[in-house]
Amino acid sequence: MKDIPVHQLKDRIDSGFEIRHYFPGDVTKDQAEILGAHRDDHYIFFLIESGVASLMIDFHELSLQPSSIYYILPGQVHHRIHAQQAEGWFLAVDTLLVPPDYRDIFENQLLLQQPFALSDKLMTQCRSLLCVLDQKHHEDEQIPFNLSVVHSLLQSFLGIAAGGFTTLTNPHNHISRPAQLSQEFKKLLVTNVRTVKSPSAYASQLNVSESYLNESLKKVTGFSVSYWIQHEVVLEAKRMLYYTSRSVKQIAHLLGYEDHAYFSRLFKKFTDTTPLTFRGCYRK
Repeated sequence: MKDIPVHQLKDRIDSGFEIRHYFPGDVTKDQAEILGAHRDDHYIFFLIESGVASLMIDFHELSLQPSSIYYILPGQVHHRIHAQQAEGWFLAVDTLLVPPDYRDIFENQLLLQQPFALSDKLMTQCRSLLCVLDQKHHEDEQIPFNLSVVHSLLQSFLGIAAGGFTTLTNPHNHISRPAQLSQEFKKLLVTNVRTVKSPSAYASQLNVSESYLNESLKKVTGFSVSYWIQHEVVLEAKRMLYYTSRSVKQIAHLLGYEDHAYFSRLFKKFTDTTPLTFRGCYRK
């Protein structure tokens, strides 16, 4: 394998997320081998109801126990080791649908996030919430406000997960310099992406060379500085396309692009769809 493959959510679905209830025996050996070690460009969440599962996350083997939530960050290398004996829920979620405040919680768990154990009460709530989410997700898209209801239910689950993981943050955990630098870069990027697009400018603010910043990001996430800048630009654009009625030209200008045609080409290159097509898919 020349490069670690990157699985893109848009290749499988166009609604921004997928949800699946899995049972013991659902994952065959052949399916696991096909997946192999890979990265995803989206978040993955697991709710383990019963049984146990094992994952290899960035060279760390992790055991998932019953009544727990776990997530995988975009860019983390992972593969399943044992999942045949577990029952629970799988969610793949576009970064667009994860609010910035929640992203801060999830991404600040570096280097390796740990599972969050649920109380009996919280487990019951999560199970019920995901059952309703699954049902609504598979209903007719033409039902008024169905997509908004689906996204609201998803936000509720993500909020419960983010709230739980705030209790696991340990400021004394040691993380490597590349991981620390990646955290600092991402925080800067979220704040400055509308005005700063230059990798060298971010490197300067972090007091490191551009090559070292790029090397650190690739080591921790598998992607370059330029990739993350474009990713954040497109993510901001997606949010405005979904949550506002601004025109593509207005959105381009707000994101620092005077040439809205260039911005549209960048958006399509990164997502394989135009801004207006994206808006049409998400705002049915």
